[in-house]
Amino acid sequence: MKYPNVCKGTFIERPNRFIAYVELEGKREVCHVKNTGRCKELLIPGREVYLTRSHNPARKTAYDLIAVQKGERLINMDSQLPNGAAYEWLTAKKDEFGIASLKREVTHGNSRFDLWGMGKDGKEFFIEVKGVTLENEGVVRFPDAPTERGIKHVEELAKCVEEGYGAAVLFVIQMEDVSWFGPNWTTHAAFGEALIKAERAGVMIKAVRCMVKPDEMYILDGVEVKLDKPEADMVKGDKKGAKSGRDRGASIQ
Repeated sequence: MKYPNVCKGTFIERPNRFIAYVELEGKREVCHVKNTGRCKELLIPGREVYLTRSHNPARKTAYDLIAVQKGERLINMDSQLPNGAAYEWLTAKKDEFGIASLKREVTHGNSRFDLWGMGKDGKEFFIEVKGVTLENEGVVRFPDAPTERGIKHVEELAKCVEEGYGAAVLFVIQMEDVSWFGPNWTTHAAFGEALIKAERAGVMIKAVRCMVKPDEMYILDGVEVKLDKPEADMVKGDKKGAKSGRDRGASIQ
């Protein structure tokens, strides 16, 4: 997935979740933030950011903020990009994953899932895609803020499995150099519990890392997923239940 008209600026401040002020060529510019999450560990005054310019005269903001430099890592923070990147990646790997056809944004039950596919074995499956930007010392986690909507999607995927469909959550890590992925137990333990419950029900939990450039992002390969709840957070007697022995390899089906 590529962006046109990309330029570099310096982050100044974010007065609300929709806009930010950036210094661009010596001028203070207002831009649209393409991620409504908190992103507090990313959008720090003085950091280098990348913008894409819109030529739509009807827009109130001329620029979209799409990426930020965090130390040695360039992190894409466009929340709309992971869905397209996942579709592009899976389309290119249809034979590898046994996919006959693939569609975007399909409604089933009470949810609208990001991807629907038909396997070559004739089995339908649903995939929910989640972008990941939260990183600490090479470990990436989701979410960066409580997400009841995320829990709803995970629970709906478990229902899909009960109905005989295939289902998966695909976490698209919007950066490259990472060690492993896990739920953000500190911020929203309920989401981590929902993931573990869904995996036990048969939902595949996958994570992939991306190559990120100022004007481009695409999926590279799979990353290890660790759903286990940290020892300090476990309820006495629940240690065995919090462990999962399921294979979390790269295949979707």
